[in-house]
Amino acid sequence: MRYVLVVIATCFLLPGQEVSQSGLLLKAARPMVSQPERARKAMIASAHELASQAGLLILQRGGNAVDAAVAVGFALAVVHPEAGNIGGGGYMVVRMSDGRTRAFDYKEMAPALATPDAYRNPEDIRVGYKASAVPGTVAGMAMAHAKFGRLPWRAVLEPAWKLARDGFPASQRMELILALQVPVMKTFPDTARVFLHGGETPLKQGEIVKQPDLARTIRRIQTKGWREFYEGETARMIDADMRAHNGTIRIEDLKKYAAKELDPLQGTYRGYKILTIPPSSSGGFTLISMLNILEQFPMPLGEEGSFRSRHLLVEAMRRAFRDRAEFSADPAFFEVPVSRLISKEHSKQLAADIKTDKATPSASLAGAAQASNGVESDDTTHFSVVDESGNIVSNTYTLNGFYGSQVIPKGTGVLMNDIMGGFSTSLKSRNVMAPGKRPVSSMTPTVVLYPDGRTFLALGSPGSQTIPNTVVQTLVNMIDYKMSLRDAVEFPRIHHQFQPDKIDLEPAGIILDVAEKLKAAGYRIDTRPRSQGDVHAVGIAEDGWRVGWSDGRRGGRAAGY
Repeated sequence: MRYVLVVIATCFLLPGQEVSQSGLLLKAARPMVSQPERARKAMIASAHELASQAGLLILQRGGNAVDAAVAVGFALAVVHPEAGNIGGGGYMVVRMSDGRTRAFDYKEMAPALATPDAYRNPEDIRVGYKASAVPGTVAGMAMAHAKFGRLPWRAVLEPAWKLARDGFPASQRMELILALQVPVMKTFPDTARVFLHGGETPLKQGEIVKQPDLARTIRRIQTKGWREFYEGETARMIDADMRAHNGTIRIEDLKKYAAKELDPLQGTYRGYKILTIPPSSSGGFTLISMLNILEQFPMPLGEEGSFRSRHLLVEAMRRAFRDRAEFSADPAFFEVPVSRLISKEHSKQLAADIKTDKATPSASLAGAAQASNGVESDDTTHFSVVDESGNIVSNTYTLNGFYGSQVIPKGTGVLMNDIMGGFSTSLKSRNVMAPGKRPVSSMTPTVVLYPDGRTFLALGSPGSQTIPNTVVQTLVNMIDYKMSLRDAVEFPRIHHQFQPDKIDLEPAGIILDVAEKLKAAGYRIDTRPRSQGDVHAVGIAEDGWRVGWSDGRRGGRAAGY
């Protein structure tokens, strides 16, 4: 096993790079050839090839990256229903080729009836008609499109409508995940009709999945405008089914929902400019804080995967997540001191007590805060788009758990989220549920610029609290360790979130000798039973070609032209 792990480690080395193993120095035998997808004009990376192709079709018809992003977002609601959605919410970061940058917060919002007293049954927060907050995806996509889109709204939703009407072949992943949903999903007739043949038999790989109710909903949103979802026939159907099943969302909640247009958070890392999402997500300020801490230390080429590299990453994660535990909140309800949290000065102070050879116990950090007890699910999805002009979009959105609340309101075809589980029910928590509130999120859609200001990269990932750590490791792999986009995404990942005080590893996350050194330095190490994250990234290489890669951990496809 020791030998096998060393081979895995050296697969990521460039010629001349070295890794130490029991006092021996091993050199990479040949150059890395694992390059990302490349295309002359445009690139899209998403969790489903049909969604990526939907976005490319819009680009080829004259749309820009934002038009394509809206097309991908709606298409994923059809072909990737475990997480793609119009019944959920998320965040988008846009950087246009003329230098304009915007962030869009379209996170779900708690309805008026959602108070801690309404959730005395723990199951209600996870599945069923009380589990959903007011969806934001339709409003967020419409806001981004109104700001930057080029093609008509109806045109960019056309690919999703056709996919819902005509159907698509179920994937092996859909078959496997649906099998796990049967005990709960079978109790919701409209959902079972689409995904379980109306009973308890999940769709099999290759079966054609048609969603006529969803097609009709998308058509209404196409022809009557995005507000139809919040005020029209779709809203009335959601309201009626919620009332019939003691749910919490009412048409008044839908009418009140508003997406937010914001300035992206901005930081730098070794000269590269970072554009990421501000609160209500905690992911952006956590990412920038980690990068600022790591910037205090050299991360020389050849140290990727080493004890020193993993040690410094963990200590940066630990300190940034301590701040996250204390300050993350919906800024409409609590002040979040973002400017201080992402400042270089603050990060220098955080980095000052990092020892080069020893772990810092989380309990020893000043004011060791405890995070809110809301639960984020790993089952989110991300997509990225770059077009011929250099406009670039990074978008992360979610239903929370696989297939959300499992509820499709009668006649809508829309899978609803179960994001109420992202709130705390403790009155002492900043993340306690309250009407009109957005739950704390870790989503971290990010755009990166070269030091000279040219567009470099868009990336993001699912994975609940692991998201900012997945993003930071991908960036360090590219900027410090000069990996190709593909290798940077595929490189093994680790996770630490301050509390609990342990390093989580995905399988083969650390070679044996490094693990032993980390334990000797005072770290507790656990192996995760599943992989960490699912990065979908696109960018512009130095030669001007568009590049992209979809993480091999869950599948998906980067495609361009």
